[in-house]
Amino acid sequence: MKTILLKWREWRDNKYLPLVIILLTALCMFFLLIGNVKESKYDIERFQLSPETIRSVKTMEDPVKTDEEREKVESEVLPVYQFQDETADNQAAIIKSIFDSVLEVKKSTPGNQEQEETVSSLEKLKEEMEVLAENASIIPLNDEMLTVLLKQSPSVLSESKGKLSSALEEILDEPIRSENIAAEREKIAAQIAKTFSFSKEYMNVLTNLARGAIVATEIENGELTKLRIEQARASVEPTRILQGQILVQKGELIDKEVFRQLELLGMLTDKASYKPLIGVGLFVVLTMWVLFAQTIRRRERTINNAKNLTVVASSLIVSVLIMKVIQSVSYNFDVVIAFIFPTAMVSMFVYLLVNERAAFITSFVVSAYAGIIFQEGYTNVFQMEISLYILFGGIAGIFAMQRTHNNSQIFRASFVVSLMNMLFIMFYLLMTKTTYEFTDIMFYVGAAVLSGILSGALTIGILPFFESVFGILSTMRLIELSNPNHPLLKKILTETPGTYHHSLMVANLADSACEAVGANGLLARVGCYYHDIGKTKRPGFFIENQMNGYNPHDNLPPESSRDIIIAHAVDGAEILRKYKMPKEIVDVAEQHHGTSLLKFFYYKAKEMDEKTSEEQFRYPGPKPQTKEIAIISVADSVEAAVRSMKEPNAEKIRQLIQSIIKDKLLDGQFDECDLSLKEIKKMEESFCTTMNGTFHSRIEYPK
Repeated sequence: MKTILLKWREWRDNKYLPLVIILLTALCMFFLLIGNVKESKYDIERFQLSPETIRSVKTMEDPVKTDEEREKVESEVLPVYQFQDETADNQAAIIKSIFDSVLEVKKSTPGNQEQEETVSSLEKLKEEMEVLAENASIIPLNDEMLTVLLKQSPSVLSESKGKLSSALEEILDEPIRSENIAAEREKIAAQIAKTFSFSKEYMNVLTNLARGAIVATEIENGELTKLRIEQARASVEPTRILQGQILVQKGELIDKEVFRQLELLGMLTDKASYKPLIGVGLFVVLTMWVLFAQTIRRRERTINNAKNLTVVASSLIVSVLIMKVIQSVSYNFDVVIAFIFPTAMVSMFVYLLVNERAAFITSFVVSAYAGIIFQEGYTNVFQMEISLYILFGGIAGIFAMQRTHNNSQIFRASFVVSLMNMLFIMFYLLMTKTTYEFTDIMFYVGAAVLSGILSGALTIGILPFFESVFGILSTMRLIELSNPNHPLLKKILTETPGTYHHSLMVANLADSACEAVGANGLLARVGCYYHDIGKTKRPGFFIENQMNGYNPHDNLPPESSRDIIIAHAVDGAEILRKYKMPKEIVDVAEQHHGTSLLKFFYYKAKEMDEKTSEEQFRYPGPKPQTKEIAIISVADSVEAAVRSMKEPNAEKIRQLIQSIIKDKLLDGQFDECDLSLKEIKKMEESFCTTMNGTFHSRIEYPK
């Protein structure tokens, strides 16, 4: 373990460390996702026994089964018929026209000889029939029938016309389909036999006319029938082979149908396709680029970038492992159990350990991986419902975590996530076409609530582990360290009460200034609480703890006083390390004086020995490495200097603060931190505002 820690210390400042972390994460993600896109192939033949239970690797439409269902539905569709109400009038008109033509011919063809008359009339009547045939579909009559008609008297013809057309209209007013025409013809023939009592040959002509005039009055509408068939076929849901569906049990015969399904699913070739693997590789590269480019901040030190990337990468791996576990058992349930996944776990976790920006980015990446892992098959690249579910839950978790300071508030944030999850579940249930049972609805609602609660619970459970392993100082940890009941704070309060009060004042100054320049105010505040812990070793040698006016430095040589004063920074760092305090807090105690000069004792020693060197009276450092420590170093000097002023006012305070900042700037104390001149000006304004509020003038009460 010690060897690993030593190696880590050697590597952590290496500029290539973030790249190494992202590459290792990419490899891990690639191998975790392979199982979700790797195709299952079988080298089997028809009518052999299945070597194992074979399940469908994806959800896919079965076109053969779908066509069979559609053909079955099509065969059950009844033709659409339309009643032709004008048919009765048309057919009756034709009958009347025939009889009218016969009557006209008889009137217009007088003759002496019967035979000549008959021949002439027949020719004229045939001409009339031809003219009539051009405008209507008449019943064909041969010469013998026409001759019989010509032989009848006008009264007989008129009677026949009226009664026959009436009988025909009566029958044709009812719906008649083509398959019923024969029955209707027999019906009208029987009716004619009852209605008329003419000669046999004339009755035959009337019967032939009546039978020929019977046609279908209900005609099939081809377009409407075709439209109904198309609607019926479209109403058939495609038959699908579902992902995870058992196609054949182990030891069962692989018949033609099973073989066809395996062939359709592409599971019968021993040639593996590399396209899904290449696709996953590209997807992993895209997501890793997003994490690397958006999480890394070039201005920060490599160690901070490495920590941030490690937290993000680790949380991503943990979330994907949870997804894999859920996905591996999802086949055993009829509901989508992916909704149980703790949607906001990663976003809340990264928000606490890194920052809000990284939390948003990680939420998008996690939701993208969820879309791949929970996909139904190769026909769907993403499971969009689950991806959006996790994305909305993650974003809700980030907003709910703002201004969160303890575990109970994390749990409250998890209930906000549960509410967002339930809203999405309502959208999901309303938008899907499936009809859900009451038990299914209760499951989904319960899953949404459980997902939110798990997000908070897992965040609280994993947080201490990451803080200790990676040495990350989270907001939660800082708030715990600011508790006055902490043993070290109690030690400062009881052993060095003056130092404790001084630390509180410095904390207020540093916190306000850090907020003004965009630094971590909470870190600065907590660091101030512990920055002078080293004074507890020799509390009486520091002026704020000298109660009776006795100053031991008056009786000590300046070199001894120097060693005692300088030692409080080193001693403080040792005490904090002994109590396993976070490195950031140790750095504050060690660096808050930088390499500044102990001017009072230096000039005192200079009076005794002109050869005294400045280097002998400087703190060992190092100089402040961060904005927070640089601000604390100024705040420490400002608070002590202003407190020692007599009758302070706004102008005096401003001049003193400017003098202290200028002195530290010229002394190079800000050389190793990224504090700009603009930020130094903001820090100065913040100190002036805070100190003027602390040392404002008061009303003099009468005695």
